[in-house]
Amino acid sequence: MQELYYTYYESPIGLIRIGGTDNFIAELVFIDNKDQIKHGEPGLSDLMHVCTEQLIEFFAGKRKQFNVPIHQEGTAFQGNVWSELIHIPFGSTISYLDLAKKIGDAKATRAVAAANGKNNIAIIVPCHRVIGSDKSLTGYAGGMWRKKWLLQHEFRIKNGIQVLFN
Repeated sequence: MQELYYTYYESPIGLIRIGGTDNFIAELVFIDNKDQIKHGEPGLSDLMHVCTEQLIEFFAGKRKQFNVPIHQEGTAFQGNVWSELIHIPFGSTISYLDLAKKIGDAKATRAVAAANGKNNIAIIVPCHRVIGSDKSLTGYAGGMWRKKWLLQHEFRIKNGIQVLFN
């Protein structure tokens, strides 16, 4: 893979590192401690500027879909899971079991959850929209409080309702 440029965006739910090239976004991760900040980055591509603008619109409730090219390294199975994640509508959720069924193997729930956890492009590849079969919030690499915030934000924008999960 090409060398990535990095920039940072201070979102309402914390610092986000955006990694990308002139051609695609490869990383969008939450930064919880200063040790995760990468120094000496080669610069900022125009595409990363567009990505940052789209994130600002998303958090302002003005954007429901992203239209920046993305690319992340992974297995074919992980790629299938990540592709399905992109098709989960804004303000909606799906269970890990239903996601496994969508990729054609209801018995692959744990593998789907593992692939979901390996997603390196948070928000744009909306892994936060995957919940437990019992409708409970389950793991999120960015922290459960962020998952809850993101789901409530989307639900509020979509439905005009203030609280989804207590």
